[in-house]
Amino acid sequence: MGGASAWLLSAGVPLILLALSLPVWHWRWPRAPVLLREAALVSTVFLIWQIPARMSAGNLRPALERARWIYHWEQRLRLPDEVDWQQAVLPHPWLVQAANFYYAVMHFGAMAALLVWLFWRHRDSYGRVRTYVVLVTVVSLLIQLVAVAPPRLLTRLGFADTAERYGQSVYGSGPGSVVADELSAVPSVHVAWAVLVAAVVIRVSRRRVRWLVIVHPLLTLAVIVVTANHFWLDAAAAVGVLGVCALLQWAARTCAHRLARAVRRTPVSADSPARGTADRPGPPEGAESAEGGERGSRKPHPRE
Repeated sequence: MGGASAWLLSAGVPLILLALSLPVWHWRWPRAPVLLREAALVSTVFLIWQIPARMSAGNLRPALERARWIYHWEQRLRLPDEVDWQQAVLPHPWLVQAANFYYAVMHFGAMAALLVWLFWRHRDSYGRVRTYVVLVTVVSLLIQLVAVAPPRLLTRLGFADTAERYGQSVYGSGPGSVVADELSAVPSVHVAWAVLVAAVVIRVSRRRVRWLVIVHPLLTLAVIVVTANHFWLDAAAAVGVLGVCALLQWAARTCAHRLARAVRRTPVSADSPARGTADRPGPPEGAESAEGGERGSRKPHPRE
């Protein structure tokens, strides 16, 4: 019952925000309706976020098999072993807890800060970036319908659940002993959002300090590995999703521009008069007859 109540509450938030943005309300701040509509859109994305988690509930065994398959291919590709990375950090509890905190807070925090910054300071770029964020998130969630377990559930391979060890887990209890949200590891939305935040800040801002934002995706990549929340290939899949979504957005924008130009061009059919002659007013009625009569009544010149 608790899960159903939380689901209904999550579904009601976008509706309430959307209702408050209607013109029937008179807000003193002119930007309030726009901000409420954007908040409703973001909360709708968060609502959709929960769908793969609920649909993957109970798929622990195939999710673990897919995770082992990913780890096996990483070994064949000679990628760095995530177990070694985690074992190097585990002797330092403060570092592990800092990584858990970064994983739990900066994921939504950095994205929220980016959207607020764009909405407030760079409104011309906000709409395009917001649409891209929604597209990346939705495509990621569609892929996450295929349940894949995170490395920290593969304890027999040497991985440890650092968030559970220090009581910093961001996941709630799901059916049985498995948390449904934990089975949505591919692609890593943490990495996708972190790379997206860095790319947008570097492109939109004109200050030199903007390059410092590169630290965020690099730290996110290190954090997801040492906390055993994702594999290297999960991060690679996230970068692939970013590329596909960028291509989709570019194609949609190009088609929209071409369609708009085609609508503005109104072709002239063969049986219709030309635009210039059709719009040009003709001579007043009787002008030709008057002119003809004047020519006929003109007296000849004596030399003629």
